[in-house]
Amino acid sequence: MVNPSTALARAVVQQLAASGVREVVLCPGSRSAPLAYALHAADAAGLVRLHVRHDERAAGFTALGLSRGGGAPAAVVTTSGTAVANLHPAVLEAAESGVPLVVLSADRPHAVRGTWANQTTALQAGLFGAAARLALDLPVPREGELLARVEATWRAGVADLVATARGDRDARPGPVQGDLALADPLVPDAPWDPAPGPRAPSAPSAPSAEGAVEGEARTVVVVGDAPAHLGALARALAERRGWPLLAEPSSGARGGPNAVGPYRLLLGEPDLGGAVERVVAVGRPTLSRPVTALLARGDVALVHLVAHADDPGPDPTRGARRVVVPPTAGTEQLLTGSRGDAACLTAWQRAGAAAQEALDAELDAAAGSGRLTGPLVAREVAAALGRRPGELLVTAASNAVRDLDLAAAPWTGTPGGPRVLAGRGLSGIDGTLSTATGAALAAGAPATVLVGDLALLHDANGLLLPPGEPEPDLRVVVVDDDGGGIFTGLEHGDPGAPDRAAVFERLFGTPHGRDLVALAAALGVSARRVEGLDDLRAALAAPVRGREVLVVRADRADLRALHARVRGAVSEAVRRSG
Repeated sequence: MVNPSTALARAVVQQLAASGVREVVLCPGSRSAPLAYALHAADAAGLVRLHVRHDERAAGFTALGLSRGGGAPAAVVTTSGTAVANLHPAVLEAAESGVPLVVLSADRPHAVRGTWANQTTALQAGLFGAAARLALDLPVPREGELLARVEATWRAGVADLVATARGDRDARPGPVQGDLALADPLVPDAPWDPAPGPRAPSAPSAPSAEGAVEGEARTVVVVGDAPAHLGALARALAERRGWPLLAEPSSGARGGPNAVGPYRLLLGEPDLGGAVERVVAVGRPTLSRPVTALLARGDVALVHLVAHADDPGPDPTRGARRVVVPPTAGTEQLLTGSRGDAACLTAWQRAGAAAQEALDAELDAAAGSGRLTGPLVAREVAAALGRRPGELLVTAASNAVRDLDLAAAPWTGTPGGPRVLAGRGLSGIDGTLSTATGAALAAGAPATVLVGDLALLHDANGLLLPPGEPEPDLRVVVVDDDGGGIFTGLEHGDPGAPDRAAVFERLFGTPHGRDLVALAAALGVSARRVEGLDDLRAALAAPVRGREVLVVRADRADLRALHARVRGAVSEAVRRSG
């Protein structure tokens, strides 16, 4: 008979596999050792795939990426103490973006909590508060209690955690925490040949979508970061009803004849954005202030398509009409109805083409002067991946995704373009490399990740893989402008405000002066600096094999002026095209 902690850890791992968890990320630790031994055995038996990471924050985002890339909940296992707290950023992102994530935190027995026992805090169980859809505190067996009964309780708890993370318990998917109290001894005293446990209970069927988009109005479809089924629906809805499609890169909808590329530059045009009477909003449209202003207009009717009944929508205080569209629901009722004003769609398409041409001309002119810019790099990345269907594109949530939104032409074909992932739940730049690594591993596809230099520095540990761990095909493209380029375009970077300009570099620009090629190489990843547009295109055209970092030097000093030139050129081009 094995010791209680070993038996309970094996029951947990067996139940994870039975509940459909296939990917597990583990960080080293003593209190979590029983789980580590059990996961190693399960990995060898093919029940789960184990990924070991040195750093808990990187581990949390790797698990987040595994969940997003594979579509099933991934688990992350840590030891006790501050190790668990380092998962908090990934847990918050999972909570806001509706990504299933199972946190299993090893803990000391309840009897020693609050006694100054080493690496122990009474706050660990339920540490994530309202961010966790479910938090369970599973205790060690009491004296005289049958181990088999405790095992059954732990199995049921793990099954409930996974089901809740998936959204099977009448709530949207998200993170959960199981705090597992493990007592000494923490090493196995007998070998284990794991076998599959009982099958996980099937998920309840989702309710049908309710409501439809009816009535005549000048309508645009605005799509932010969204689940795959909603992105596909948004594109189909726009094309079937003849409405312009304004889709962010991670929407899953940015393609086809109705998609308008630099749409955010057109929303200020009176005959385009100014003429909108209704918006069908899908997902989280959060990238630009012009879109936010459109959604807030009192003269615009708002219909929001959501995946779950508790999704608030982009502005829950406005009384927008909400239509729940679960993944399994039929959608024909949403797609049927009268077509929109053909002249309105034609005007948006014509203006979009003119705007794209003017934008490209400005970016090419800057490149011809020897200046590669973030929008140009994003445009080239998007074009390269558009020629390689089936790959992933992961972007940092700061300038990278906004540059992609501005400069990437809509992808052609169906579904069109790569699958694009971005951390838009809370829009943090931390964890981007780890998320991309997990997504690429789970999807089994090459991935390109587009980041700025600060996002790379935030998650440099995401490049650090222990020897022998599964390694993705991952290309990291870094726009290195030595600091926080996004702030250059905000009010903080206004050169006409001398009181702010005097402190801008220290408070917002935050230059670092580091050699990112040397940093990546020190972490064991092939890296080089890209010189010029031709070199960039050649590097992006090559197949993604193994891991590499491409560092593209950019100058943020001219970034504000570049965007001003782009806006002026687009406005003039649209005027001429109309």
